[in-house]
Amino acid sequence: MVSWLVRTFVRDSDDVGNPRVRASYGLLSSMTCIVLNLVLCAAKGLVGVLSGSVSIVADAVNNLSDASSNIVSLVGFKLASRPADQGHPYGHGRYEYLAGMLVSVMIILVGVELGRSSIERIMSPSPAEFGVATVLALLLSIGVKLWMAHFNRTLARHIDSVTLEATAVDSRNDVITSSAVLVAAIVSATTPLDLDGWMGLAVAAFIVWSGFGLLGDTVNPLLGDTPNEQLVQRVHDKILSYPGVLGTHDLLIHDYGPGRQFASAHVQMNADTTVRESHRVLDQIERDLLEQDNLRIVLHCDPVEMDAGGRDLMNWLNVRVRQIDPRLSVHDVDTEHGRDSSDHLVTLDVVRPDDLGMSDDELRERVCAAVRERVPEARCQITVDSGYVSPAK
Repeated sequence: MVSWLVRTFVRDSDDVGNPRVRASYGLLSSMTCIVLNLVLCAAKGLVGVLSGSVSIVADAVNNLSDASSNIVSLVGFKLASRPADQGHPYGHGRYEYLAGMLVSVMIILVGVELGRSSIERIMSPSPAEFGVATVLALLLSIGVKLWMAHFNRTLARHIDSVTLEATAVDSRNDVITSSAVLVAAIVSATTPLDLDGWMGLAVAAFIVWSGFGLLGDTVNPLLGDTPNEQLVQRVHDKILSYPGVLGTHDLLIHDYGPGRQFASAHVQMNADTTVRESHRVLDQIERDLLEQDNLRIVLHCDPVEMDAGGRDLMNWLNVRVRQIDPRLSVHDVDTEHGRDSSDHLVTLDVVRPDDLGMSDDELRERVCAAVRERVPEARCQITVDSGYVSPAK
């Protein structure tokens, strides 16, 4: 079924790196989910009203909120697909995140209102009718949501989409919710216990909790969260794979929406290499990352003196600073000799983690003391780097 839908509605479905194809996958997922959620909402809402079950009505409203989320996401996806213009040189991709924020707020408000209704039912209980229609509606919901979870997970894995994977997880959670409502209905009908209001409250709490989780997922990219570890590792390894590259550091990746990421990094190359040759290599890396990973990156060349003394000092310092903290590292180590044989200016950058338990000035003092163990009387010019990303060790 999933394969048939993809073949029917997604042209060139195997070209998953094409933004137009990815947009078609998103449209297919959204429209399918909207239709199915509206059908479930109507079926469960009718059964809930006729039976007087607040938990079934709550579950129906949850499906309505899911459909509303799909609609808002669809609008956000459409706006996000607009190309860059003079006022928005990085495109409009963050509309998708803004749409997600709106969906999150809607979900939270729905959950709060359902919680209020459920508390009223708990305070003033009234018997709910239990019949075949109730069971069939809930079983239909469980079956459809199971298929939706499978459908969205299949699409997510095919195009490597975090958004569709989240949609699949949401459908799986709805299976749990509807199962809980079905259990409450059976218990309430077969025992003196009335769990309807309590289960409605539990569903409401689950909706609110999901809303806050989604809110965090959409706010974090707008605030500038840490980029995907696999992407960082892939960019790092790709840069190092080119001839003449000795190392890379100071990697930054900015997210302007799905498929709209921009990056910059420093690349260490032999100082004896001509400017023309270094530029040729860096230019090739930039082109390949754009064509193969859809990542626009700007690379800066750091010339590295290949004399033994400079290499030995940098290697020694990297071992030494890890005794201060295992996460520290240094790069761009350079020594300038003054007129006096004892006059040495050592310049370097030290990369620190954000949660290091000392100030930048304290770190400079510690690193400079380490430098003087190898270069007595050295004057130190130390730049503290933070906020960059690096691959997992």
